[in-house]
Amino acid sequence: MSEIAESTQLLRTAAKAADEKLGTDIIGLDVSSTLYITDAFLIVSADNERQIGAIIDSVEEAIQREHGRTPLRREGRGGDWVLLDFGEIVVHVFSAEQREYYALERLWKDVPVIDLQLPAPDADE
Repeated sequence: MSEIAESTQLLRTAAKAADEKLGTDIIGLDVSSTLYITDAFLIVSADNERQIGAIIDSVEEAIQREHGRTPLRREGRGGDWVLLDFGEIVVHVFSAEQREYYALERLWKDVPVIDLQLPAPDADE
């Protein structure tokens, strides 16, 4: 499996885990042509500190279970922004306010968006 394909699989596993914990506005960005330190970012919003923790724990567990990997680094336990660095991918889970403030999507607006293969949100929500 190529490095990019492996990164995409890690990203999709993380995205599914975040989606299962009701993370919102989940987006994957391919930063491989711009950054040499990682291939992709996963950006997720959460409603509160407790949900941020639940999403992070779920992502860690899913990647450990499905890929046998643990994060190289974990920063910001709790609070408004937590980062998990798996090497090939970096997962950012933000409160809505912090996501707007840091605006990673605007900073990386020229990179490709990765299809995370998540189910479409229900129209009723």
